[in-house]
Amino acid sequence: MKRRPLPAVAVLATTAALLLTACGSGNDGSKSDDTTAGAGAGDSATSASPSSSASGPAGRPEITFPEGVENRFEGWKTGDPTKDAVLSDVKQTVNAVDDAILRGDTNSATLAYYRQGKALVSAQKWVQAWLDEDLTWTGATRYFNPDVKVAESDTAAVVYCADESEAHNKNRKTGAVDKSPSDESPYVTYSTQLKKNSNGVWQTTEVLSKRGDKTCAP
Repeated sequence: MKRRPLPAVAVLATTAALLLTACGSGNDGSKSDDTTAGAGAGDSATSASPSSSASGPAGRPEITFPEGVENRFEGWKTGDPTKDAVLSDVKQTVNAVDDAILRGDTNSATLAYYRQGKALVSAQKWVQAWLDEDLTWTGATRYFNPDVKVAESDTAAVVYCADESEAHNKNRKTGAVDKSPSDESPYVTYSTQLKKNSNGVWQTTEVLSKRGDKTCAP
């Protein structure tokens, strides 16, 4: 859930440094994994509401969110073409998961377009967890402080932060929105691994997360 009242069946806790280390040293001048919340907050933000598209290979699925739902991406441009292509597809996999939740579709073709392997399986379980509780969500989620490392021409890792303080669970049947205070931190650190497929899409293959980690929490 956005505010995670259910067991996080699709979320594994780890440190943000783990995947960056696994991806390689990446001597590319990018930031270390010791990022702090708020850096880049002054950069221009892009939104995934009401629709989202990405540059790159033709035939990408279109993602359209219902009114009142928004993903905000702050500071997701580096000026490096390869890194920006990776970040663009990370944005799309985030949107694809939310699209599947909002539509209640565990077999979403869009989800499979941007995720493969463990990341696809965990996302499908995550969507099912929402369905099991008759929940969806509304509001806005802010994604910021992306740190991207490209180890090889087809392998990358991205660590980024999420702020879920403006996102709320919504009953799928009644439409009731739960805005009651939560005792959990709204800040989540995500660590992802990506592999570029033969069509040039940077597919997410593994996702790990940690709620309230100092990397993102103020």
